[in-house]
Amino acid sequence: MIGGVEWDLIAGLFAVAVAAGCVDAIAGGGGLITMPALILSGLDPVSAIATNKLQSSAGSGSATLAFARRGLIDWPRAWPIAVMAGGASILGALCVSLLPRAVLDAAVPVLLIGMALYFATAKRMSSEDATARLTPAAFALSLAPAVGFYDGVFGPGAGAFYMVGFVTLLGLGVVRATAHTKLANAASNLGSLALFAASGHVVWSIGLAMAAGAFLGAQVGSMLAVRLGARLIRPLLVTIACAMALRLLSDPANPLRQAVLGLLAPG
Repeated sequence: MIGGVEWDLIAGLFAVAVAAGCVDAIAGGGGLITMPALILSGLDPVSAIATNKLQSSAGSGSATLAFARRGLIDWPRAWPIAVMAGGASILGALCVSLLPRAVLDAAVPVLLIGMALYFATAKRMSSEDATARLTPAAFALSLAPAVGFYDGVFGPGAGAFYMVGFVTLLGLGVVRATAHTKLANAASNLGSLALFAASGHVVWSIGLAMAAGAFLGAQVGSMLAVRLGARLIRPLLVTIACAMALRLLSDPANPLRQAVLGLLAPG
């Protein structure tokens, strides 16, 4: 046992994190794999979220390093975006209890489905850069903190929202957009992780094992993303965005689900 956790459980969660880290490095959404695994392992929801932030931070950090080694991150433009995203995620985590969760539960699936449609149909989804519609400074002061704040408050789909911004507003090609998304994701993950760690909710024995797995998986995922480019990233983004929307709508308490079922109910 390590830290009161059985070896076989840690080994299983390590393998889960490898797979999640690979998927997350390409298109985000690794939490779709890791969160159910953490809940099934017996962690309470808060500890599962906190521990997931640890492995997610390792995965996004690993992907960032891999993309950076290949020269795909423009650091003078990227670091202010990352700083703003990270700072806003801390603020978001502090404001969790003050914001109407029901609004997010209802709105985010709709936004994710919209993102999936965009990724499926957008003509600009290629590996070539296009004309930017915002300066990096304007992006760092607008979309980056908005998504970072959302990531601290709620989180699902944050990577997809970053991707849309980098592609449509900064005009980055899909591979470079993925690289910059991983940096912004790493920053916002680390911001909220700091608060969870300070509050004692992280299960370190599980989290560190999964962090190692996520790190390795992200190295593989980033290599595949660079090698295959839009041919891999585009369909996976569509799949992940739809899967996240369906996962949120599968909750019987989701207000959007309840509203739709209420409209369809006879009489």
